[in-house]
Amino acid sequence: MKNQINKALLKYLPKDKSSLSKAMRYSTMAGGKRFRPILCLEAAKLFGSDLKKIIPAAAAIEMIHTFTLIHDDLPAMDDSDLRRGKPTCHKVFGEDIAILAGDALNTLAFVVIAQNCDPKKASKVSEELGVALIRVVEGQAIDLESEDKIISYKKLEEMHLLKTSSLIEASLKIGAILAGASKRQISALAKYGRHLGLAFQITDDILDATSKTKSLGKPAGQDVVNNKSTYVSLLGLSEAKIIAKKHYKLAINELKIFGNRSKNLINIADFVLRRTA
Repeated sequence: MKNQINKALLKYLPKDKSSLSKAMRYSTMAGGKRFRPILCLEAAKLFGSDLKKIIPAAAAIEMIHTFTLIHDDLPAMDDSDLRRGKPTCHKVFGEDIAILAGDALNTLAFVVIAQNCDPKKASKVSEELGVALIRVVEGQAIDLESEDKIISYKKLEEMHLLKTSSLIEASLKIGAILAGASKRQISALAKYGRHLGLAFQITDDILDATSKTKSLGKPAGQDVVNNKSTYVSLLGLSEAKIIAKKHYKLAINELKIFGNRSKNLINIADFVLRRTA
């Protein structure tokens, strides 16, 4: 699946030698698990859909995800030097081109959907992706406003339901919509994605805290100097692991209506909970 997604991305990305196009290709093809587009394809597979018809939407989802990463890394946001072990877009091409590359990927994603998805469903797909993106931006705004503050568990969960779960949830819904799923089936996949997103984020926080405490020579789970609240800083390492497993179980529970067909989605949830990087 990953190879199919990468081929589609190379097909749809601009191929000229301008700095803007190079920046778009650099960030989009810089690696990554293609987690969200794979979820889109796996959702469609539940209903026996021809994945060739779903690939354009999956590629569009990855473009949107890359757009959010480029902007998230900017000096005005998280000010990150590295992404997936490589210099971030603004470090290579400058802040101005990085902003424009993100903007262009955002727009190109919807062009790809309009030109390549089932015309009867393209509008709904665009709506789902657009709403998810607005929610991601809202989550990022909460994240920025929460810097250097200790926020409540409720606010932290709200932030990550927006910032992390929204695009994961939309990816699954888009795959299901294009495959002709029922409202009940789409709803189940959306709830699976919501809980999967939270499990993903909590596991991220656990991995981040564990790696930092090791590098500082502190016991795992001990508070680390940080300018943002995380599940580990608010709950502690042990409780964060419990909450991650809770969301994992809730996600799996939503797949029961699909029976044995959901094996791949269960495996993805297993990966999310047990990953080490």
